Amino acid sequence: TKDSGAIFKEIRRGDFLVHLPYHNFNSSVLRMLKSAAVDPDVLAIKISIYRTSSQSPVIQALIEAARRGKQVAVFVEITARFDEAPNIAWGQVLENAGVHVVYGMKRLKTHVKLCLIVREESDGIRRYIHVGTGNYHTGTARQYEDLGVLSCDPALSESVSAVFNELTGSIAAPDYGNLLVSPHNLRGRFTELIRREAEHCQAGRPCGIRAKMNQLQDSLIIQELYAASQAGVTISLNVRGMCCLRAGVSEISENIKVFSVLGRFLEHGRIYRFENGGEPEFYIGSADWMRRNLDSRMETVMPVLDKGIQRELEHMLDIYENDNVTAWDLQPDDTYLR
Repeated sequence: TKDSGAIFKEIRRGDFLVHLPYHNFNSSVLRMLKSAAVDPDVLAIKISIYRTSSQSPVIQALIEAARRGKQVAVFVEITARFDEAPNIAWGQVLENAGVHVVYGMKRLKTHVKLCLIVREESDGIRRYIHVGTGNYHTGTARQYEDLGVLSCDPALSESVSAVFNELTGSIAAPDYGNLLVSPHNLRGRFTELIRREAEHCQAGRPCGIRAKMNQLQDSLIIQELYAASQAGVTISLNVRGMCCLRAGVSEISENIKVFSVLGRFLEHGRIYRFENGGEPEFYIGSADWMRRNLDSRMETVMPVLDKGIQRELEHMLDIYENDNVTAWDLQPDDTYLR
């Protein structure tokens, strides 16, 4: 309890990028949750959990927070494949400890990776957030490559709070600010961003799209990428798994490169970068470019505004693109060449 406010003091100094497993989950995300559980200034914790381990220290931290009288709300997705029974089981453990547990949303699978902490400070109420690409799972945190941002940015915190209000109250917000949320504004915003690159290209301004994701399947997004390629936009896509786009096809996708990195860790982080006429925009979040992520799930993708974190993401994309050991390049005939 003595130094429980230390991590919040650090986050107030500026946003942090957490890159798992290269950064330690226990000393970043889990430390924030454990600190929040015992910090006397923390009023509330809200978190969405898709998968977690059976003896999870995340669950223990939430139970400890409830025991200390804090308001704790946990959104549990009970239709997470292979984890239905465990999720229900530890959800009941949380309920027994006094945690407010919400089990899923009707018709929509919830895939967001969000945490919100409300803290009373000398200058008023401040909200701290974690927006990630992976689950709050200590096991996968050592095996999956994932990304997350710790922040107390007021506008972004307001948007994350609006998402939790929807998750717990089933009422969509009129506006999510600059946070991309499916099935509301995420598809439309990505479509606008891809088309904007084509407009920059046609006007002679710097343009380009670089993205890292698990799967690329959505036919409408693929059509937008083809159109951008035909307009002259250079597109580099790091797609770990299924890819329904044909890369390098003359007059269709000759400006698109697709590759897959299969290395020591399962590549699970999503990064979207748009050149934007020389003022690049970066996004990370839980959604792939798949129809299910864009239309039939709750997903969140955040803009990365911190210049330092933008440089880190740029460096990561460079490393992946320069990989000449574990990368497989997609050929125009749909075969992969190592």
